[in-house]
Amino acid sequence: MKWNHYKSKLLLRYTVSYLSIFLVPLIFLTVIIYQNAVDNLRSEIEQKNVNQLVQAKTVIDGRMKELQDIASRIAYDEQLTPYRVQHPYFSREAIAALDKYKATNAIISELFLYIRGDDNIYSTQGMEHLDVFTERYKFHNWKPEALYRDLNETQHPTMRPAESVTQSALVQKSLLSFMVPITPNKPYPHGTVLYFIDESSLTDLIDSVLGDFQGMTVIFDEQGRILAANAHQETIDSGDASSLSRLEPGIHSIRAGSQRHSVVSVRSSANGWTYVTSMPSDQFFSRIFHIQTFIVIVFSVVVAFGTLIAVLLARRQYFPISDLMEFVKSKKRGAAAPQAPASNELEWIRETLRDYSLRIDMQEPYARNQCLYMLLKNGTGNDLPLELMHTLGIRLEHSYYFAVHLGWNGTPGPKDGSERSAMIEPFSDAGLPELDAHVYGIELPHPDRLALIVGFNAEQDAQAPVRIRGIVDELRRIAGERYDSLPSIGVGTGYTDPADLNQSYVEATSAFENRVSSEAGSVVYFDDLSHFHDGGEAFWLPKEVLLKLAQSLKQGNLEVAAHMVSTALTNLRAGVAPMPLLRCICFDLLNTMLKTASELGIRDVVQVIPQVTTFESLEELEEKLFVLAANICEQVERKLETEERFLLDRIMAYIEENYADYSLSLESISEKYAVSPSYFSRSFKEKAGINFSKYIWQKRLDEVMHQLKSTSDPLKDIIARVGYLDPPNFIRKFKKETGLTPGQFRKMYGNQESAAALAADEE
Repeated sequence: MKWNHYKSKLLLRYTVSYLSIFLVPLIFLTVIIYQNAVDNLRSEIEQKNVNQLVQAKTVIDGRMKELQDIASRIAYDEQLTPYRVQHPYFSREAIAALDKYKATNAIISELFLYIRGDDNIYSTQGMEHLDVFTERYKFHNWKPEALYRDLNETQHPTMRPAESVTQSALVQKSLLSFMVPITPNKPYPHGTVLYFIDESSLTDLIDSVLGDFQGMTVIFDEQGRILAANAHQETIDSGDASSLSRLEPGIHSIRAGSQRHSVVSVRSSANGWTYVTSMPSDQFFSRIFHIQTFIVIVFSVVVAFGTLIAVLLARRQYFPISDLMEFVKSKKRGAAAPQAPASNELEWIRETLRDYSLRIDMQEPYARNQCLYMLLKNGTGNDLPLELMHTLGIRLEHSYYFAVHLGWNGTPGPKDGSERSAMIEPFSDAGLPELDAHVYGIELPHPDRLALIVGFNAEQDAQAPVRIRGIVDELRRIAGERYDSLPSIGVGTGYTDPADLNQSYVEATSAFENRVSSEAGSVVYFDDLSHFHDGGEAFWLPKEVLLKLAQSLKQGNLEVAAHMVSTALTNLRAGVAPMPLLRCICFDLLNTMLKTASELGIRDVVQVIPQVTTFESLEELEEKLFVLAANICEQVERKLETEERFLLDRIMAYIEENYADYSLSLESISEKYAVSPSYFSRSFKEKAGINFSKYIWQKRLDEVMHQLKSTSDPLKDIIARVGYLDPPNFIRKFKKETGLTPGQFRKMYGNQESAAALAADEE
């Protein structure tokens, strides 16, 4: 094999290294080590116990810090605000959110959220009254009155010592209670996060670090109280516990009962806890005598077996590299591998990783487009970390932002005749320095639509509309130079916060869809639509509110829809219209939602009309309209997902039937099913797990392998039947993929009589 030379060379280097590092120094130092073995081992055992206890302290401190961090995240979680937790509609989401937080830390036995002044407490199991809670968890020392007081008055994170708890009158557990006020570091917390922690969870953490330690482990708080203990058949009375808690950090020898004990004490600077291990001194140092005997035996045989060990270690060190090399080779099916191996396997792997890096760079535009599309749909939410956007070259550092929707009557063609996939290039990441603006282009699922995110700077709000129109004129000029036809343009309102980009996109789409003229190059500003009135009085709902409400429902954007409903009703509350007229205006808002639902084919909302139309106040109507908007948006999202899955299923079926067509390509399928190539590429990879070109190559390769096994047809005919027009290139790729030429493959797996003829064809 080609790799044998490099394999033996790499193994030789490892063997020589281990002989030099391990065997020679070990033999040379044998005499010196033996003279000082007993003293050194005694010191090492003592220090080992200190280090292990420090490590256990660090682990537990880290877990306690995690619990406080969880409480901080709960304090700022929008799903766990007092309003949403106590709201009958959103409380189920809050319970689910608590369950997710509980799952992030293994030592949590149960997690509770208490809103101060409330009669209920919330956990991952649901909501229950405090009286039910104290009945279900009966503490030995923590009385219900003290529990209520602590939940409402605790100002700092507080850990209660472990005590016996009777749970549901059946099970008794030893639990620690950890209370963290939220919001943390605020003078007036609005709630308390309560954790129940099994005592064994803390002691098991220490035991897992200490290994085979058989003594007693105790955790004291800053007041000297025992938080948790694991006696391991040792006993501790109150006097011994008090003396242990007062020990300074380090190694101590004390008398407890009739025996001397070796005690290791470590104090945490994070919370003031003291961690103590104690075991009889005889047991503590008995291992030294076993180690003395072991050293003599090991040193007597190390010379004879040193070389063998070095070779075994070298081979063991090489195996992960060999496995990694085979793994990389197996993952390079259908991808271009380095033409010749480097000096050894490590160099080959480095070249391969460099090749993977190039392929990742090729996928970056698709990820960037998806990230920008999420900005348009959701604004700058938690789903888009700032680090990810910076990695993809997206920087939202301007003072104003607005969205633009471009569309053509037909699929646009670039003037220079380049590929359709280059359509977005003029706006993909364009700077407009003379206008102090920057443009990010987004390819939408429709092949004749584009969206733009534009950021610009303006010193005053009054300048923003003028700047927007100047920027749009420049974008229109660029489109005229780049495309063979001008697009129609819808322009949203400018906002100072990137989080409002979803609203600007809804406005831009509304402006585009409500344009009066279908003439190419027309520009419609949402501000112009919103300033147009139908001759009504000032207290009627603004047209911009109804337009944005309808468009947000069509896009399934509940956030913008809810904002529009709230804005409309807020304006009505500030008006002076009489109540009968207000009810008529409210019905105008309701009719807009029902009309939009009807246009979307959502018929079941008719059933809720009687419930929505009966309201006694604007607050009641607002709540009902929120529920109706959520219902419509949920069905729109579900409908879009169903349509996308149905379309992908149709495309997959079409590919299965036509993969042997040499003209089959990403662009041809995108044109046939009226979707943009980048959108189809992303969706296909999510469904199939691999990209389109690799999937087609694999289908054709599998069919060629099948025909090589089952037929005696000439290779050229087989290759042509699967849609490949370049036999020499196919043979090279086949060998790179399988390690065999087609003739060798047929000889090994297929028709023996035709293998010789196929080998001649390859030559």
